[in-house]
Amino acid sequence: MRSNRRRDTKPELAVRRMLHARGLRYRVDYAPGPDKRRRADIVFTRQKVAVFIDGCFWHGCPEHATIPKAHADYWVRKLARNRERDVETTAELEAEGWTVLRFWEHEDPKTVANAIAVRIHACDHSA
Repeated sequence: MRSNRRRDTKPELAVRRMLHARGLRYRVDYAPGPDKRRRADIVFTRQKVAVFIDGCFWHGCPEHATIPKAHADYWVRKLARNRERDVETTAELEAEGWTVLRFWEHEDPKTVANAIAVRIHACDHSA
């Protein structure tokens, strides 16, 4: 597990490049809420938008999630807790007025960047 990146994964980098090219500026691997251990992948602090690009394995993608055969009981608990934590994190941030956007790593980076940009521009115009 140690060799798995917490930040700068290929899907994140692809989306960040596209957002940056659009002139959007953001924080990377930033803790927006009260629990400073829970960090979003991309955060727009002024607009209060937290973006998570979840890995299919670690976050239980309905299309691509798998469970290893070795130590299956451990992995079932571990991955279920990850999903629970995702729900808790989203609820905590939304309770504090944040908009939470979650995407899967397999989603098209261009589509993800477009969705984020639309949301950011909507937040800018509503202020």
